[in-house]
Amino acid sequence: MATDVVPLEHGVVGEKALSQNNLQSCCSSGPGYATPLEAMSGPREKLIYVTCIYSGTGREKPDYLATVDVDPSSPTYSKVIHRLPVPYIGDELHHSGWNACSSCHGDPSADRRFLILPSLISGHIYVVDTKTNPEAPSLHKVVEPEDIIKKTGLAYPHTSHCLASGDIMVSCLGDQDGKAEGSGFLQLDSEFNVKGRWEKPGHSPLFGYDFWYQPRHKTMISSSWGAPAAFTKGFNLQHVSDGLYGRHLNVYSWPGGELRQTLDLGNTGLLPLEIRFLHDPSKDTGFVGCALTSNLVRFFKTHDGLWSHEVAVSVEPLKVQNWILPELPGLITDFLISLDDRFLYFVNWLHGDIRQYNIEDPKNPVLKGQVWLGGLIQKGSFVVAVAEDGKTWQADVPEIQGHKLRGGPQMIQLSLDGKRIYITNSLFSTWDKQFYPELVQKGSHMLQIDVDTEKGGLAVNPNFFVDFGAEPEGPSLAHEMRYPGGDCTSDIWT
Repeated sequence: MATDVVPLEHGVVGEKALSQNNLQSCCSSGPGYATPLEAMSGPREKLIYVTCIYSGTGREKPDYLATVDVDPSSPTYSKVIHRLPVPYIGDELHHSGWNACSSCHGDPSADRRFLILPSLISGHIYVVDTKTNPEAPSLHKVVEPEDIIKKTGLAYPHTSHCLASGDIMVSCLGDQDGKAEGSGFLQLDSEFNVKGRWEKPGHSPLFGYDFWYQPRHKTMISSSWGAPAAFTKGFNLQHVSDGLYGRHLNVYSWPGGELRQTLDLGNTGLLPLEIRFLHDPSKDTGFVGCALTSNLVRFFKTHDGLWSHEVAVSVEPLKVQNWILPELPGLITDFLISLDDRFLYFVNWLHGDIRQYNIEDPKNPVLKGQVWLGGLIQKGSFVVAVAEDGKTWQADVPEIQGHKLRGGPQMIQLSLDGKRIYITNSLFSTWDKQFYPELVQKGSHMLQIDVDTEKGGLAVNPNFFVDFGAEPEGPSLAHEMRYPGGDCTSDIWT
């Protein structure tokens, strides 16, 4: 069926938002903070919003946004204090973003009020009012998938970022038939109406996933997961050989929307997922986590103005027994960078550990902390790792408040001051069911890690445990987290 695709007047709104006058007018008004370092001095988090999923679990309930109390002085500390169910069933809430962030700082008319919740499977995009009552957010608007498809041809929305213009940009992973060739970038106006595609006609990526823009370098770079027709059915290694998963970074002009360069990461960069520039907007370097090959890849601008890449950290697969393959990849599924650009943290969802690296020299990350929080090789698991000398071993994983940790660490969020990491353990319901069936049966949990920001180091906080297996409507899968005041994975500085 043919669809009418509405092109935008590319660059017109963006150029206005990113004019030199606008760049130099940052002041104390507007949302967020003037600089990443200023954000580190912001108030301690008291609430955190968590997307929680029933889609794909066999429980015919709508997904919901949970509000969790993270204030140690509160009587409801480490508890879910509110749940906002969405109107439909089968959405698969996944990632989220704000209608305004620090990219709008200095604009007194901008207000960080609405959390944007794309539904990866159904295509609904929910707009949630978090300002009227931060402890009990309410649904403001629903952007219908039929409207998105009719005007853009896009489906499977994933990452949402606000633009300095007031518009919202959402990466979409395919068309309504699940073909990766239909991926692109949806643009909504400040009232959350569909405007069209952001990228210029003929400049759409082959695969879609995450993206991050760095205006001072007039660049946006996106990553590539796979064809929805493939990943929604569970992970099949044959699909990688069949070319249904990505290994490229797409370099766009910003805000123009022209695809300027495609970086082929090759066999060392299969399934590049989360992508982040350094927070300092003057820097021309960043990282992407490549899940299947478990490599953290650094990308950077070269002297000729083009972009290049190299492997910065490599997590070697473990030789194992009693698993579907003789080697177990780490599967880097999420990472983040502290606001001062000193530390980088990533998780290995299958191995079960979270790591802290010092990246003050981005070319040479140095491991400073590591802790095991589940995984397939934890003690008591059927799967065992085999060392070079042939001896078998399993990871020591702590129990927290009497709870054995299920699944592996997956989504992470860092406090503004860099001293606390919050962790959930659901990746995507279909993959959860495939790799950690107990997680779907018993539900997710949320943990807190205390961070040594001086010498480096990670420690589990024994006083914090949120059990999403004990939810009133049954066990749910907890995924991404956001603070009401913004964080290091949603705010971009210009």
